[in-house]
Amino acid sequence: MIKVLRLGHRRGRDDRISTHVGLTARQWGADEIIYSGERDKSMIESIRDVADRWGGGFEVGYTEEWKKQFREFNGFKVVLSMFGEELSKGMSEVKEIDEDILVIVGGEKVPSWLYEDADLNLSVGNQPHSEVAALAVFLHECLGDENLYRELEGAEIKVEPRRHGKEVINLDKESK
Repeated sequence: MIKVLRLGHRRGRDDRISTHVGLTARQWGADEIIYSGERDKSMIESIRDVADRWGGGFEVGYTEEWKKQFREFNGFKVVLSMFGEELSKGMSEVKEIDEDILVIVGGEKVPSWLYEDADLNLSVGNQPHSEVAALAVFLHECLGDENLYRELEGAEIKVEPRRHGKEVINLDKESK
């Protein structure tokens, strides 16, 4: 199981980026995302709506106590940053993990103690970048290509890949 912990969501300022962190986590194979910071029911409901319509059983939640979530997580904890061990070196360790993984991505300033207390502080590049990009790269490296075009159980709609144009199939209508 892979759970993502998104630190420091700020309503109004982070709505779009936090939504994209959740959608990226879901698309690339995480099982759950937990948000901290300001409670934002509409952002969380937006991600739940996508998960419901597109399938897969992805969980979305909120916590006021992210430090407790971090400390009580029973598994391997990875912070994605631009300060840690290089991705190519750290991923070999991650791929050998036989336990649940908590992936921490920041929004606001990440406290320095977190880089020390996590099992791995993993650098996804060494330049300023988006937590969305870091999460996508990490999950792709961790889980591989299989999550790119998978069909998820319980989906009401799906995309049929096309070289030109687009096709969205309503599976709910197909089954009737």
